[in-house]
Amino acid sequence: MADATMSNEQQSELLFMQLVMMFQGMAMQQLGKVMNPMTNQIDRDLGQAKNFIDLLGMLEDKTKGNLGEGEAKLLQQALFDLRMNYVDEMKKGDQPTEVSDTGNPESGGDESEDSAEPVSEEPSEAEASEGEASA
Repeated sequence: MADATMSNEQQSELLFMQLVMMFQGMAMQQLGKVMNPMTNQIDRDLGQAKNFIDLLGMLEDKTKGNLGEGEAKLLQQALFDLRMNYVDEMKKGDQPTEVSDTGNPESGGDESEDSAEPVSEEPSEAEASEGEASA
């Protein structure tokens, strides 16, 4: 088994990267950028997306100075991409403000640390299918 040949440090690095990618994937689903594999539909819940982004931000704060170079870069890039996509979705404004599980309306006021730079992600599946439909 491959796990037996990995050091504890390597295994921890792999698990950390899996955790970051798991939260990133879940946030992208909630942003409506990728299809939900359970429902085979595009879901959009900006409140839940913000929650996943906030979790990754907290993880970045709590692990500052304790990550390897690769781990830190992965986390920083994931947060950058998610925050830019979140701002992009907030600007669309084509759906009403989302309500979180606690029943509090999503305020959307935490974009102050995000800039309005263009989104670095490739077009979403929904955008790509719109382009194909119009061609």
